[in-house]
Amino acid sequence: MWNLRPDAIAVWKNPIVRDRLSWYYEVMNDEKPAKFMICKKIQVDYDKDADLKELWKIHDEKSKVFDELLQAVKEGKVNIEKIPDASPNFLDLKVDIAYKILESCEFCERRCGVNRVKGEVGVCRVKRTNVHSYFHHYGEEAPLVPSGTIFYGGCNFKCVFCQNHDISQEYPNDGEVVDAKKLASIQEELRLTGARNINHVGGDPTPNLHVILESFKYLNVNVPQLWNSNMYCSVETMKLLREVIDIWLPDLKYGNDRCAERLSLVKNYWSVVSRNVKWAHDWSDIIIRHLVLPNHLECCTKPVLEWIAENCPRALVNIMEQYRPLFKVLKYPEKYRDISRRPTMEEMETAYKYARDLGIVYEPIS
Repeated sequence: MWNLRPDAIAVWKNPIVRDRLSWYYEVMNDEKPAKFMICKKIQVDYDKDADLKELWKIHDEKSKVFDELLQAVKEGKVNIEKIPDASPNFLDLKVDIAYKILESCEFCERRCGVNRVKGEVGVCRVKRTNVHSYFHHYGEEAPLVPSGTIFYGGCNFKCVFCQNHDISQEYPNDGEVVDAKKLASIQEELRLTGARNINHVGGDPTPNLHVILESFKYLNVNVPQLWNSNMYCSVETMKLLREVIDIWLPDLKYGNDRCAERLSLVKNYWSVVSRNVKWAHDWSDIIIRHLVLPNHLECCTKPVLEWIAENCPRALVNIMEQYRPLFKVLKYPEKYRDISRRPTMEEMETAYKYARDLGIVYEPIS
């Protein structure tokens, strides 16, 4: 039916890919329900006006219930289509927690603490959830194509080489403002017209967590949810995402804090992002992206690949050669001399060989 890239079909003949993306594959083919649909089946009785501490206590208890139900679904012991949606349910609780956090925003580890409910704006500059575009993306990793990609405005990073700088940093609020119902209808349209997944990206999806979670309440088609992020999420955000994301697509750009602070203007990069990527790997299917930066093999690429090999043995890895000097690097090449060119073939071959020697599976994805 669809004119897919040939590798988007052939990749599923690879037994390693099938094994490591087994959950995603089954949800993609409607053999299993997406996790957000499982959340709707779990009854949760709670007071919406309770404080966050009490809501988190209930959340953590129901997280264990989710794990048991998910395992039963994986083993074919439970058919959730025969279970009516509960009201209120685990997803409702997640949405209510997200909106409470929004009053003193801590969706990411910048922890700005601004009251976004009242219109205050943090580092991400997101006023309301803006969708700048959505479409079937044919340029993503082979197992994801065609990917139902939604580009949100705003970002908690300030990458000097950002290829989407117009929507992430310059004009984050110039897209179409959407509420949860509209966002759900976009996802439904993408899925019913052939998307293998819903790819939340940007910018970065993290500032829009509350609307994304709420959209799942109105989404009634089965579709894998994909989190495509810089992964500078807070612990709270990761806990809210844990039971709704079917496959993670994190960036792991830098191998140290120094490069991250200079090139993306963010502190404590390594401890935050490595923590979140490790959790994502342990929780679900994952494809890790590493963008090879010129002159950064020793400080970034090698440490990143070493860490992945040791901490994320199930991960598929996309070692990306797409870097090119854009945005501020293009404007101020002398200031960013180290990354003012594209990576050479020699640098890419060095990265590939290093990954092979570490036993990292990258060939079907990169």
